[in-house]
Amino acid sequence: MIKTIGVIGAGQMGSGIAHVCALAGLDVKMADLTGERLTKAIDIIGRNIARQVARGKVSEKDKSAAMKRISTGTDYTMFNDCDMVIEAATEDETVKREIFKKLVPFLNKETLLATNTSSISVTRLAATTDRPGKFMGMHFMNPVPMMELVELIRGIATEENTFASVQELAQRLGKTTAVAEDFPAFIVNRILLPMINEAVYTLYEGVGSVESIDTAMKLGANHPMGPLELADFIGLDTCLAVMHVLHDGLADSKYRPCPLLVKYVEAGWLGRKTKRGFYDYSSDKPVPTR
Repeated sequence: MIKTIGVIGAGQMGSGIAHVCALAGLDVKMADLTGERLTKAIDIIGRNIARQVARGKVSEKDKSAAMKRISTGTDYTMFNDCDMVIEAATEDETVKREIFKKLVPFLNKETLLATNTSSISVTRLAATTDRPGKFMGMHFMNPVPMMELVELIRGIATEENTFASVQELAQRLGKTTAVAEDFPAFIVNRILLPMINEAVYTLYEGVGSVESIDTAMKLGANHPMGPLELADFIGLDTCLAVMHVLHDGLADSKYRPCPLLVKYVEAGWLGRKTKRGFYDYSSDKPVPTR
């Protein structure tokens, strides 16, 4: 049974994974490149659990216990006693492969490995490690504490007991699992990202304004968030990275990233995290940029 879990990456996804694991009673070791990033992540986790306390979802006692279960560091030696390590770094295959190459020498031979990739080949990432049989994809949705789904993706070499252990862990975290085959972008992003890309094309071609497109999809298709607002929330760089994976991996022109999406990313307008994307977030109320 998995009791101690490592998380690599203290960004939005990594801190969310650490949050749900600690609340579920697991000891969590979270690593990132700098102490500053880790301090910021701990602060965010504390504030997010405090919101759950305020809503009556979590007790103050559980919050205190969960925060004590999380330790942080910048050195992979801290993972030597982990039962499993989840990589939640940026959606860049080169970065992820480098992390796994550096990580495996510090692990116990029985330690399981998972990647939180939202689109990259699990088989290819597994091949960079010394344990492809103990490796699989565990794609959490954002924001992790609120979203119920985890996509589980076997690589070609993933062993059945690895899959069973990771599925059992997801259930302990209170998540519902959907099993996807190891094809580009799996299930959720294979469907969601082309829709977002099409919304950007709709804007690019002048069919509607940012506000019209988002209002149309919220009220016409009953989506809780418009596609352009959702793109800003995900991060336009992540959206573009997934579209590149789909376009390269499936060689179909329908996955060609919209030139306007490329332009926004080139400008550094990545959405909420940079305060500007399809909306400007510099004031209290987001204002459409087109």
